[in-house]
Amino acid sequence: MARIRCDFFSEALGMGTSMTVLLPERTSAQIGMAGSAAVGDPPVLYLLHGLTDDDTIWTRRTSIERYVAPLGLAVVMPNAGRSFYTDEEHGNRYWTFLSAELPEVCRSFFRLSERREDTFVAGLSMGGYGAMKWALRDPGRFAAAASLSGALDVARRREHPTRPVDPAVWHTVWGDRQVPGTDDDTVALLERAGDALPALYVACGTEDFLYEDNTRFVETARRRGVPLTVDLSPGGHDWGYWDAKIQDVLAWLPLRRDTAGGN
Repeated sequence: MARIRCDFFSEALGMGTSMTVLLPERTSAQIGMAGSAAVGDPPVLYLLHGLTDDDTIWTRRTSIERYVAPLGLAVVMPNAGRSFYTDEEHGNRYWTFLSAELPEVCRSFFRLSERREDTFVAGLSMGGYGAMKWALRDPGRFAAAASLSGALDVARRREHPTRPVDPAVWHTVWGDRQVPGTDDDTVALLERAGDALPALYVACGTEDFLYEDNTRFVETARRRGVPLTVDLSPGGHDWGYWDAKIQDVLAWLPLRRDTAGGN
């Protein structure tokens, strides 16, 4: 695969930012690594980072490049700071950057499929929240969305934190704005979701401090009759768990199989 660290200017943010991108490459002579490429524009996974990390973290803490190489799948990992993928009250427009600008920028730089059935989003912790929020607010964009250890109930967590986030983060992101019932409340988004949702996947370790957030999200989905693949199994809020579970997510994605490649 090709691994690209891309520095570019964001109109939405009004400043330079970065993303790490993995692009499929058909290979036949690379020892110990399969390489496939889709026929036509490759499918794309937007893969979001957590609160304390940046766009490089998935390639530094997991073997994501090795896992996606035989799949012919492009992976876009944007930098979103500590924004909760939100247009911040006292900061910058990270929701606008993610949901509107980033896909257009990526398609202008790289050859990527624009088809819904080829477009996916996933993330961990803060990024799991961002992935579900994006999928629920713009369901026509994605075929599938996955959350690993996601902060899936920020409305409740902001009021009743079991492991407090730095208050400055909450203030920067939401200020005095109310979150419950808004488009930043993923549980409320699920409550009023229509029928044409992407496939949804939620995984969280039973020892994770965000476990209750995930069980509430799952219970809401089940009560509403929203199809949801659920993996609530032993594990904590750590990279050993996420490295294992991202492999499960990749196996679950409804990828088209018209790929060509070699070993």
